[in-house]
Amino acid sequence: MDKAIIEILEAMKLPFSLSDIEISSVEDGSEYSVWLVRCGDQKFVLKKAKGFEIETYSAFFSDIASGAPRFYSAVNYQGDDYFLMEYVEGVDLCKCTRDGLKKAIDAIISLQNKYWEDKIRENCGFSFEKSLEGRIRRGEYLFDDEIEAAYSNFLEEYRRLPRTLCHDDLLPFNVLVSDNGATLIDWEYGGILPYPTPIARLIAHCEETEDAFFYMGEDDKKFAIYYYYEKFVGVKGISYNEYRRSLDMFLLYEYCEWIMLGNKYDSGDKRMLEKYTKLAKALINK
Repeated sequence: MDKAIIEILEAMKLPFSLSDIEISSVEDGSEYSVWLVRCGDQKFVLKKAKGFEIETYSAFFSDIASGAPRFYSAVNYQGDDYFLMEYVEGVDLCKCTRDGLKKAIDAIISLQNKYWEDKIRENCGFSFEKSLEGRIRRGEYLFDDEIEAAYSNFLEEYRRLPRTLCHDDLLPFNVLVSDNGATLIDWEYGGILPYPTPIARLIAHCEETEDAFFYMGEDDKKFAIYYYYEKFVGVKGISYNEYRRSLDMFLLYEYCEWIMLGNKYDSGDKRMLEKYTKLAKALINK
């Protein structure tokens, strides 16, 4: 594969010379193909693109200062798309700490401030219209009158809220935290979307038990909700009550992901369906 990687890099406009590079795979057993490219003391990541990555990275991250890896170049090689980006150090947020959480929200805010109500890039990457299609389909597999009614309200809210750059899959493993801050990675689904999208996904699936795959204490969730409001949403002139109403609807949307999966793909194991149905009902009736 190294020969192919060299050919891919040769086809790109590179910020380094190919005469003295080292290439190593960082394949983690998933479907992703990722390589670390070293040139002296510089490091870059070469990745086989998924989803809307190239469109998103090239539109938003060619000159980014912080919050996401910088995009350098992309090329199609034998029918597949590859792109080169900045290498970022850090540990993920799966075991949440207050410092890491604060840095993650600061990164969200930095990117959202830069692209608040951006009309120039509104159709780049995973656009609002593309995202809305999937959200409508999710509502077709809820099979509960009360949840369906609440989900219909969410779709209305989704259509009306201010939009900015959002990572539509900001689970804790897509946040890398270091001493210098946090970086949001794996932008397969990113674009100009309603503003609560990333904060809702970041906290929705975390649990308080420390052996959970995504661990976040209840106090940290409360901190995240208020800190994001104080430092960003409130500054935009949105009241706290309006923000919390919107955020609850976006949390409902996150819970409905597992309700939809449980109803559409009946595996016989109802634990996740029951868990998220209970969460959705509690949120609706709080």
